[in-house]
Amino acid sequence: MEQENQEQTYTMPRIGDEAPSFQAATSQGNLSLEDYKGKWVVLFSHPSDFTPVCTTEFVAFQEIYPELKEMNTELLGLSVDSVPSHIAWIRSIEENFNTTIEFPVIADLDKQVAMKYGMIMPGESQVETSRAVFVIDDKQKIRSIIYYPLTTGRNMQEILRLVKALQTTDEHGVSTPANWTEGDKAVVSPPKTQEEAAKRSQEEGIEYIDWYISKKNL
Repeated sequence: MEQENQEQTYTMPRIGDEAPSFQAATSQGNLSLEDYKGKWVVLFSHPSDFTPVCTTEFVAFQEIYPELKEMNTELLGLSVDSVPSHIAWIRSIEENFNTTIEFPVIADLDKQVAMKYGMIMPGESQVETSRAVFVIDDKQKIRSIIYYPLTTGRNMQEILRLVKALQTTDEHGVSTPANWTEGDKAVVSPPKTQEEAAKRSQEEGIEYIDWYISKKNL
């Protein structure tokens, strides 16, 4: 029974699942996931306040925050540190890096949110949250999950690219190829019948490569 409970504790949500709801204390007061309905959310965890890699990440997250907001997307950080620790660290970042952290940071002392999202990797650390990134859409569905090890800082441009790609898919009903960035051609869904496949090369506005792979400008 104990083993079953432990396995359940560390169960993590999957892409396409409803994002687990929560209410939590943050550096900007109490917040719940429901407060973000109608907006996209990048929910990310970091191992600990006052650590070097995390500090560089917070500066970098703040740098992309205005661009995320233009995409109707909010940032929400998390670690198992306290609200006073978050406040002190944010003030230190402001003083040392001339950067004001404008997004809230969850103080997950009891690890309730971290456990719901599977942010703790027991094989790496029993106490610290990993560098997880959850992209949650405006309907509060999980659309993407990325994990980085404790030793590796995240690539902010990839997070921006990912959110833009997901929103582009929703808006235009297309997929995005490897290394896609805004302005590149998107991938058209493959034909579902022989008849559609035969007509694909004749469709206007399509860059036809083969029956199963074609691209178009948006």
